[in-house]
Amino acid sequence: MCPEQPIDETDLDLTLAALFAGYALNDEVQRRLHAAGFEGLRFSHGFLVQHLVAGERTVGELAELMGVTQQAVSKTAGELETLGYLDRRARAGDARVRPVALTQKGRRAIETARAARAEVVAELRSELGPRRVDAATALLRDVLRAQGAMPDIRRRRVRLPG
Repeated sequence: MCPEQPIDETDLDLTLAALFAGYALNDEVQRRLHAAGFEGLRFSHGFLVQHLVAGERTVGELAELMGVTQQAVSKTAGELETLGYLDRRARAGDARVRPVALTQKGRRAIETARAARAEVVAELRSELGPRRVDAATALLRDVLRAQGAMPDIRRRRVRLPG
C-alpha cells in the first residue's frame, strides 16, 4: 500500500483554504454547542433549521425550499424532534397538516450557536488581528457575491453542496 503524501499548506488554493477553514470553524462551533448541552446537533441540521427561524413550515414547504424529497425532510425533522429541537403539531382545522416548528430548546440552540460563532470570531480577531480577520471576511463576502450566492444566503436558501 502506498502511503498518503502529505499536502503542503502552500498548495491550498482559495477554494480549498476557504472550504477547510469553514470546516474547522464549524467544528469549533459544534464543539461549543455540544459543550453547552446541545447534544446531537449536526452541521447538516442547519440546512433545515434555517427555514424555521421565521416560523413554522410544512414538510412539503421545507422539501421545496431545500430542494430535497419530503422523505428526507421528514427523516431530519424526526431526528430533531427526537432530540427536542423541533415540534410537529396538527394544524387547527386540518389534523392531516402537521407543521414543523422550533421548540424553545431549538431557539436556544440557535442563540447559543450565534454566540459561539461570535466568540470564535472574537478569538480570531485577538489572535490574528482585527484587520486580517475583517479583510478575510470581506474577501469571502466578495467571493460569495462574485459566485452569485448572496441572494440565496439573504433568503436563507443555502443548500447542502451537491
